[in-house]
Amino acid sequence: MKRRGLIGALLAPLLLCACVTKPPKDYSQFQRAHPASILVLPPINESPDVKATPAVWASTTRPLAEAGYYVVPVTLADETFKQNGVTTSYDAQQIPADKLRQFFGADAALYVTVREYGSSYRVIVSETAVQVIAKLVDLRDGALLWEGTARASSAEQQQQSQGGAIGLLVQALVAQIVSSTTDAAYNYAGVANARLIGGSGGLLYGPRSPRSGQPPAQPR
Repeated sequence: MKRRGLIGALLAPLLLCACVTKPPKDYSQFQRAHPASILVLPPINESPDVKATPAVWASTTRPLAEAGYYVVPVTLADETFKQNGVTTSYDAQQIPADKLRQFFGADAALYVTVREYGSSYRVIVSETAVQVIAKLVDLRDGALLWEGTARASSAEQQQQSQGGAIGLLVQALVAQIVSSTTDAAYNYAGVANARLIGGSGGLLYGPRSPRSGQPPAQPR
């Protein structure tokens, strides 16, 4: 009995640790700022695929609008940057908040970085993946309102092949051909952005939404 009691005493802290859940995201600063309009800056691309920046940038507007925000059109932002000699994502993201506010009139700016974009192949396995990280900054005072990250991958939908090694090789070959002729990652960019903005831990719903001020309840 003594031995069992000692084991129980040793295991109790471990069980308590296992039951601890991650605290909810702190939205207090976000709620105080209550942004209504968002400027999405051109994403910084850390992947080897040059298509990452335009693809991820273009696919941010829809989930933000669906969340209840006015979004500065990407074409307008792109043209404004170019007319003012800003030709790279890095330079755009270095512009001071007050200057962005002056040019675009938005309440907040979304700074996005693309960590992964594209397809990779390893003998009998292929994966197309997009990973993004982002932060929302108040352009009125430079305060950080929110941070998040999301990833979408073709591996989520892949199932074990019943055709053995030859079947897996054929699948990988077909995936490589499709990816080389199309931008296979583009659709996953949309999924990653939807999860980033509207998934669990995403942005609060904006003022144009009937759920204004509420956090997203379900991951996408």
